Amino acid sequence: MRKNFRIFVVLCCLFLSALYSCTKENNSTNNDNETQTASDNALAQGTASDAVAMSSQSEDNGITGTITDSTAGLMFNTNVTINLNFTASPKVLTIDFGSSNTVCFDGKYRRGKVIVSFTGLYRDSGSNHTITFDNYYVNNNKVDGSIVVINNGHNEAGNLTFSVKSALTITDTSGNTLTYNDDHVREWVAGEETKGLNEWHDDVYSITGSASGTGFTGDQFTSNITSALIVALNCKWIEQGTIEFKPAGKLTRTIDFGNGDCDDKATVTIAGVSFDILLL
Repeated sequence: MRKNFRIFVVLCCLFLSALYSCTKENNSTNNDNETQTASDNALAQGTASDAVAMSSQSEDNGITGTITDSTAGLMFNTNVTINLNFTASPKVLTIDFGSSNTVCFDGKYRRGKVIVSFTGLYRDSGSNHTITFDNYYVNNNKVDGSIVVINNGHNEAGNLTFSVKSALTITDTSGNTLTYNDDHVREWVAGEETKGLNEWHDDVYSITGSASGTGFTGDQFTSNITSALIVALNCKWIEQGTIEFKPAGKLTRTIDFGNGDCDDKATVTIAGVSFDILLL
């Protein structure tokens, strides 16, 4: 009888231990509702995409001087000075927003310079563009680092594709830093056939690839684009696509940018639970 009682006690302990483990795992899942690093990833992705877009728009427009209207590009306004130096080797494009904040046509505040060193025009197969920053701020977040864009020529679908590798550090007003490194392919899916001043409005890109970094909170993350991100240059935000995103030590979450509407909304889903976030 005593032996049977001991076996009963052991079985009870094992059952309680398993129940505790399941409860702990469920609580961990239920408590994992952190979306800050997902927002940080979207911020960095948007910052990199903006820099590439304004560089290509500036080249296509061929403007040297102060912008006088909104035709030059979504990111620009009348306080921006653009200088294209085709005699330098490599060639140099400088986009100067000035030393104080200026509100741009996309509603973001910018100051400082974006500097682009390039071997050939953005549309030229094999051309290399290296984008750097000089005291450059977007909405008072300081942007440092570089972006390298290489034109790979046309793919089988007849679209120009670009390899894009970013290594950015973004510092917020409290001194917190966000680091971001990506390896993306940018496919020009619409608008390549139009060129010149005010012809950027129909440009649309499809972006695939992966990224990693450390958010403002200090949490490391990795991300992989599972459904191509759709970026239309006449919209301020990513319009469509999904990213599989994983902060270190946390569950994988999905960031869904929607189905093509131009808005500042995205959805983060964690273990079947969805949270809405706003894109900056």
